[in-house]
Amino acid sequence: MSVRQEVLFKIKNVNLEKVNAPEKVSNYFGENTFSMSTMQEHISEPTFKAFKAWMSEGKTISLQQANEIADAMKEWALEKGATYYTHWFQPMTGLTAEKHDSFISIVGTGKVLEKFSGSKLIQGEPDASSFPSGGIRATFEARGYTAWDPSSPAFIIESTLGKTLCIPTIFISYHGAALDKKLPLLRSDEALNKAAVGLLKVFGHKDVKKVFSTCGPEQEYFLIDKHYYNLRQDLVMSGRTLVGAPSPKGQQLEDQYFGTIKERVVNFMFEVAQEAYKLGIPLMTRHNEVAPHQYEFAPIFEESNIAADHNQLLMELMKKVALRHNLVCLLHEKPFSGINGSGKHLNWSLADDKGNNLLNPGETPEDNLQFLAILVAVLRAVYVHADLLRASVALAGNEHRLGANEAPPAIISVFLGEQLSAILDMLENGSKSKVSKRDIIDLGVSCLPLFNKDMTDRNRTSPFAFTGSKFEFRAVGSSQNISTPITVINTIIAESLDYVTEQIKTIRGTGKDFNSEVLKVISTIAKETKNIRFEGNNYSEEWIKEAKKRGLENVAATYEALEAFAKEKNIALFEKYKVFTKEELVARYHIWMHMYNLTLEIEANILKEMVNASVVPAGYKYEKLLARTLHELVTLEKEAGVKIDAGALKDKKEHLSDIVSKIYYVRRNTNEMDKMLEEAKQLGNEARAELYFKELKPLMEHIRKHVDQLECVVSDDAWDLPKYREMLFIK
Repeated sequence: MSVRQEVLFKIKNVNLEKVNAPEKVSNYFGENTFSMSTMQEHISEPTFKAFKAWMSEGKTISLQQANEIADAMKEWALEKGATYYTHWFQPMTGLTAEKHDSFISIVGTGKVLEKFSGSKLIQGEPDASSFPSGGIRATFEARGYTAWDPSSPAFIIESTLGKTLCIPTIFISYHGAALDKKLPLLRSDEALNKAAVGLLKVFGHKDVKKVFSTCGPEQEYFLIDKHYYNLRQDLVMSGRTLVGAPSPKGQQLEDQYFGTIKERVVNFMFEVAQEAYKLGIPLMTRHNEVAPHQYEFAPIFEESNIAADHNQLLMELMKKVALRHNLVCLLHEKPFSGINGSGKHLNWSLADDKGNNLLNPGETPEDNLQFLAILVAVLRAVYVHADLLRASVALAGNEHRLGANEAPPAIISVFLGEQLSAILDMLENGSKSKVSKRDIIDLGVSCLPLFNKDMTDRNRTSPFAFTGSKFEFRAVGSSQNISTPITVINTIIAESLDYVTEQIKTIRGTGKDFNSEVLKVISTIAKETKNIRFEGNNYSEEWIKEAKKRGLENVAATYEALEAFAKEKNIALFEKYKVFTKEELVARYHIWMHMYNLTLEIEANILKEMVNASVVPAGYKYEKLLARTLHELVTLEKEAGVKIDAGALKDKKEHLSDIVSKIYYVRRNTNEMDKMLEEAKQLGNEARAELYFKELKPLMEHIRKHVDQLECVVSDDAWDLPKYREMLFIK
């Protein structure tokens, strides 16, 4: 019996105490967050008003007020049982980071007192020497500074033996350069706010003080049993299977999607939701996804900065809670070959401080005109800056997923639906046509047709689709920190909103009819950006050919997509909107290129170890069994006169020969891979990435092909690596 088979008998559900009457979520939602309402209960009214003014108008609070908030936060945390605090930040690793400090201060010999000052709340100083910085600071310049982000509430993380107060912060260098994901996102929201408010003023909304992006990321993931996970060094170290033959039954029957959730899994989901609700994460939806043992959580929309923080927290929660259920949560974009991978559909929208969704058609002709102006601004942003959108989702894991007939291709396009597309076409042509009378909004302009609020089905193959009051960016990877895609979307749309505003301003004061002239601006932009709109099947070969005719890029390679961040025109864009300096953007290009190379090098070395330590020995064991059997049959035929069918003997010889060849191919190609990795050490980042994409990845797939063929014929008791049929279908 193999180790793999022995593990099967150890797999069992965790014993849980049944809860007959779960507490209402409204009773404990956000109980572990220092929310605005909690803050108001713990500080004076003048300080609370000053804090709100800081949030809405940027008027900095005084040190005395910061001390009051810090003291209130400390008392609240101590009441909750927290003994440590940390500045929680998001470095360029894409993960979260923290350094814990105790609240205690020495107040006498052998005596301590819990203290927490405003200065400690506002600023921290973790060692930054080992975080990737892309050359922003040298290794010997160890300092990195964390600065409180008051727009995202502090929260308490619970562990078995204690609690920690976590304070969301930005992370900067000694000279103020952004070393994290959060600061550029905050800057991009500022740029978007300024541009959107400017456009709204042109339409007469002078009372709007703030516009912000909102997001709702749909988080896909896989669950597998912990026992099997621990036997797969590829999953443990890279998050995906580097070898593994497809199961005879995968997702062909489509019986997993939205099916009944297994009790073991739904118990995990209940606990994740409970922990998430305590932290104020508004999880709304949970369901089975397409692939076996693949699932999804989806939250209610929140302001983008908070949504990004909450998604990072949710991913950490999912991993921790899974372990309590003897499961492991896999967030890699493609953990299993041959079945659907995982994405993180990023739903993005715009809202103002009056509670309006700016991507909702309004109830008046003016509102609808404004909606169309914002709509074509988004179209123009995607059309002009498609390279940046593609770059924002460029990472090694996503390279396996994009274009795999389960996720949008690497070609960036926009889906609007028949209704909106028809309206833009009519505007472009200056014609008018009939539309359905269901849920009609009269745009009130003679050359504009009647408009339905939402009459279009969603296009699940589009990378950037309008899905009614929001856009869905479907190319985001499941493991990604969503801050970078949001930062890019915010910035390119800010630039496009400014462009539309300037076009409209030129007609002000001309004496011409404002509405008619605005429609001309809208129709011109709709015509100029028509090539980015596509309503059909993005998975089809026909679309790839059509996109090429339209001049739309199809960038499959991560290293090529990342080059967008180093282009002068894009550097100028981000500098103009004060989202990234040139130094910060180029640093990110180098960091992400380097991380791509490191990821592939780690995977290649894991594959080499698995081949040499697990696959080949199992193959040799089976090879020996075949050789011994063949030898015994030949001996029996010669010495004992046993009559053996010539065809049967030939079949055994061919089978043995095939096994010997497969093992040889695996060994030979693994040695070639090893030589390639050694030679790559002499290359720079860009050349190395090109080599890895064009030669290393195909070679790894070739090795995998032969390994997977061996898995399907080597005797079951000789193969220790857990198989797909077990990992994906265990109860």
